[in-house]
Amino acid sequence: MKVYNKAKLTSGKTKIWFHVGALLAVTAWGLSFVSTKVLLDAGLSTVEAYLYRFIIAYFIILALSHKNIRSFSWGDEIMFMLCGMLSGSIYFILENTGLEYTLVTNVSLLTSTSPLITTILVGLIYKGERITGGTLLGSLVALGGVACVIFNASFNLEVNPLGDMLALLASVCWAIYSILLRRLTSNYDVWFVTRKTFFYGIVTALPFLLMEPHFAGWEVLSQTAVWGNITFLAIYASLIAYVLWAQANKGLGSVKAGNYMYFQPVITLVASAILINERITIVGSTGCLLIIAGVWLGDYLTRRQAAK
Repeated sequence: MKVYNKAKLTSGKTKIWFHVGALLAVTAWGLSFVSTKVLLDAGLSTVEAYLYRFIIAYFIILALSHKNIRSFSWGDEIMFMLCGMLSGSIYFILENTGLEYTLVTNVSLLTSTSPLITTILVGLIYKGERITGGTLLGSLVALGGVACVIFNASFNLEVNPLGDMLALLASVCWAIYSILLRRLTSNYDVWFVTRKTFFYGIVTALPFLLMEPHFAGWEVLSQTAVWGNITFLAIYASLIAYVLWAQANKGLGSVKAGNYMYFQPVITLVASAILINERITIVGSTGCLLIIAGVWLGDYLTRRQAAK
């Protein structure tokens, strides 16, 4: 397998923009938890909330990028379908179904392990990118910070095998998606990659929509809070965020870009405090500091070892 390492071919200034893009994408996804909660509280199902945002995002990106329809090969087409499922329909269904069988804190913590799983998988697949002690240590410190952020209000962790396993599978799905994305962005434009990913994410979610017992009516969809949050989720959390994430994976690699996922609970914590008046405790603040320290430590130790 040929390894494409675009990050080495970019200048320092360009890399800064990749870091900014990754942070903006994770910020969007951190805020999306609050927006999604508004939609679910208004009466939309999880599948409806997912489909509305991605259908809107898909048609916008189709208007912007429509010259090339098919990929270079059927093998690549299969990878695009997998990306659509792993980062879209299957990921969200696993995550939301897991919430029905286990605690929210369990799901939040387990889905936040995706950067660590990505690091391990990349080390196993690419011989030239073995896991360093610094990378592993930084990931573990950041993951500890994630746990503190998630348990900001109270420490309540129970073992619920089915729900916990579904949440962990969602995290594995995102890690595999990140690795496939790395391969695809080496051969395709990020707009094309994002468009294909959205398409297959929507198509593979439609069967789940048929299983829904009821759908939100016009009286729900016409509410300002509902269509406003759907618009935010479609344009920023879906269209812009996924394009930025694909670009960040292309420029930084799946491991470095993946580390920004540790900041997602921090964004959610701050947004919840500002928008829905949830309080931030000492434990949550400590978690934020640990996440920043862990990401910095992993990058610093990795660069130091490479220099030697």
